[in-house]
Amino acid sequence: MDDAAAESAAESAGSSPPPPGLSRRGLLGLALGGGVASLTAGLGAGLAGGVALGRARAAADTQTAFDFFGSHQAGVTTPVQEHLHFASFDMMPRTDRDDLVTLLQDWTYAASRITQGLEVSATGAVGGDPEVPPDDTGEAIGLPASGLTITFGFGPSLFENEEGDRYGIAALRPTRLERLPAFLGDDLIPEASHGDLCIQACADDPQVAVHAVRNLSRIAFGRAKLRWSQLGFGKTSRTTADQATPRNLFGFKDGTANILADDMAALDEHVWVSASDEPAWMTGGSYLVARKIAMLIETWDRVRLSEQDAIVGRDKGVGAPLSGGDEFTPPDFSGASIDRNAHVRLAHPDQNDGVRILRRGFNYVDGNNSLGRLDAGLFFLSYQRDPAQFIALQRRLSTDLLSEYIRHVGSGVWAVPAGATPGSFVGADLFA
Repeated sequence: MDDAAAESAAESAGSSPPPPGLSRRGLLGLALGGGVASLTAGLGAGLAGGVALGRARAAADTQTAFDFFGSHQAGVTTPVQEHLHFASFDMMPRTDRDDLVTLLQDWTYAASRITQGLEVSATGAVGGDPEVPPDDTGEAIGLPASGLTITFGFGPSLFENEEGDRYGIAALRPTRLERLPAFLGDDLIPEASHGDLCIQACADDPQVAVHAVRNLSRIAFGRAKLRWSQLGFGKTSRTTADQATPRNLFGFKDGTANILADDMAALDEHVWVSASDEPAWMTGGSYLVARKIAMLIETWDRVRLSEQDAIVGRDKGVGAPLSGGDEFTPPDFSGASIDRNAHVRLAHPDQNDGVRILRRGFNYVDGNNSLGRLDAGLFFLSYQRDPAQFIALQRRLSTDLLSEYIRHVGSGVWAVPAGATPGSFVGADLFA
């Protein structure tokens, strides 16, 4: 989609114009680049297949575009897309408050454009001086927005660091924003965990998602550097009633009882930070937990079907609880049909004082490990009003029969502020 057509479409839809443009630091980042090659590592044949599928779907609805601006950030209750590129960043040493603010302003401007199918700046990939690097990397030229959403988060380490209160925001750190405690079964890789900032880019075309993170990383050059990133495919949960419940790499339907986007009461109770919560700048936001969960695929594949059903507590074929009914029949935990340590029992709200979270997980395959086995699993993402909700559920799962077949290898938690308003930037209330 070209600039004129996309901007005309945005205007006709009543969308507000994006912020005025990139800062000099952002333009310098686009010119110099840095650390970008690592973002595309490991795409391989999976990306090629996903590109073909994503573009086939995009061709059926080339106008799928979600406004970046709004009361909440897109990418939380938005219908879950097919592909993910998640990236965690650390601020560079000796950066100051102005560096952080201008980075967020630049990211907001770029995100407001690329989520509409535009290039990262008005100059784009081919409209500038041919003797300097282009503003946009160009691999998304001609591709529609493909339902792209970009969601930003702030990690605990952003609020305090070795240099003290470098950004002048330590006093505004949410008391709920702490690194997750250690859980039974954790085997975390420090280099694949945590981070000052995070970007969640979801789209129905993987190349569109990769393009988003690649260009936002270029813009950050000199202010923030990539800490780690993860590609995901094949959503493992649904956020709208019209989406079929997807399957994880163990072959089971995942996220049957997920909170849906039209359940406003549940969202207000379990997902969105309210005005009565602290701090005030987080009102309308949420807290994001990311967990990279490696699945022992080959071991699981040797387990007989009846045992797989018992471990999960559901029928693998139709997704119905073992207590009977169909996929959406509430499980009956009064009898012995569902093991006391089955996953569905331990994770169910009825067994956890009504605690619920909104899930947006994705499958991942990162090739093979040193033993020649698939390096694959679930990249778990959840949004909740308080990280304590996730902590309670994860502790409850300490006796989960499924634990024998999974390992938690990556972890992080971020405060996700409310959506930005046109002319402002994401997280602006933190710096008011």
